[in-house]
Order: sequence, then C-alpha cells, then structure tokens
Amino acid sequence: MEELFCYNSPIGVLEVTIRDDFISGVKLIGEVCQKFGGKPSNPLPNPTFYEFCRQADEYFSGKRKSFELKLNPEGTDFQKRVWAELLKIPYGTVKSYRDIARNIGSPNAQRAVGAACNKNPILILIPCHRVVGKNGDLTGFACGVELKRKLLMLEEII
Repeated sequence: MEELFCYNSPIGVLEVTIRDDFISGVKLIGEVCQKFGGKPSNPLPNPTFYEFCRQADEYFSGKRKSFELKLNPEGTDFQKRVWAELLKIPYGTVKSYRDIARNIGSPNAQRAVGAACNKNPILILIPCHRVVGKNGDLTGFACGVELKRKLLMLEEII
C-alpha cells in the first residue's frame, strides 16, 4: 500500500512516498503543499513518516549526519548501483561524477551517473546533492543548483 505525506522543510515542501514501511520517494513539490490542501494526505499516524519527520528535523537543524530509514527506490539496475554508491558519501563530503563512475566499475559513465543522479527518487536521503563536477563545480541538480548549494552549505561543505 502506497501513502503520500507532506513534510514542511526549510527548503520547501517535500512529498514523501511510503510503500510497505519503506520510503520510496522524497521530492520537492514547492513552497506550499497544494496537493493535499496544506495537510498530510493521511491524518492517521504512520510510524515510518513520523520517523522520517524526526530525522529530517534533526538533519535540517544540523544535528543529524546520516539517516536510518528503510529505503526502496525504484529504478534500473544501473541507477540502483549509482544510488547505492551515493549512500556511501559521508555527510560533509563530496564526490565527483567521475569518482562515482569509477567506484561502480563504469569509469567512462560519468554522464550516465549524472543522469541517474537526476532521476534519484529519494531527495536528500540518497545524497545526490553531494556529487559535483570533477573540478568541484556545482553542476546539475534536478531541483536546481541553488538548492544544491543550500544543502551543501547546510552540511558545511561550502
């Protein structure tokens, strides 16, 4: 069973998709939660969403360095390999698209890594914002480079 919730974060409203106690999606949907009239879609308590909110609050306040939530992103095998590698990037550090490509055994696949980052269905928890150009440039981000900059500033990377 799939449930949708809204979380009001400092970067905007995040839509959180939960399927069978796993988080399968986190995406930025805007400044206000119009989709659900400004309230969560399901007013009943959901332990997974509650835990997401608790950990997200800690992350945005600078108290949490990693998430301890069950994730189940949907994608191709290649995308899942990239996303699994992104989960290894520690808080406060960055890797280049080239680094990720090498680490997954596809050293010439920097563009494909970028495409997989762009399709990341679980924003922030799978930290695609920690992937930068080979010279450290803030390149590409599905939600815009300015948001990437904000997340990296939150983590005191820049």
